[in-house]
Amino acid sequence: QVQLVESGGGLVQPGGSLRLSCAASRMIFRIYNMDWYRQAPGQQRELVAVITSDGTTNYADSVKGRFTISRDNAKNTVYLQMSSLKPEDTAVYYCHARNSAYDYWGQGTQVTVSS
Repeated sequence: QVQLVESGGGLVQPGGSLRLSCAASRMIFRIYNMDWYRQAPGQQRELVAVITSDGTTNYADSVKGRFTISRDNAKNTVYLQMSSLKPEDTAVYYCHARNSAYDYWGQGTQVTVSS
């Protein structure tokens, strides 16, 4: 059974940084496009960043220039480096793996930006 396990969330002050990790298991990681989504209380889940199987990246306008998505296929892990964090970045962040046939979700990790 495929597993995606996020880590790295926590409480950070505005302007701070965090790095989220998502470790994948029981899948051929390198062939999957990987995404980070987030969901704030009372809001819909939104796409934050994408990295395709060939390494192409894309970002939501709200995080461009502040967040960086990357992947390490040797470690079956995707990362989200978050900098200059704002209170509005507070949400549960989810890892998502997808290809033409399947998609999988992690359980989420809480990020809270507050002073």
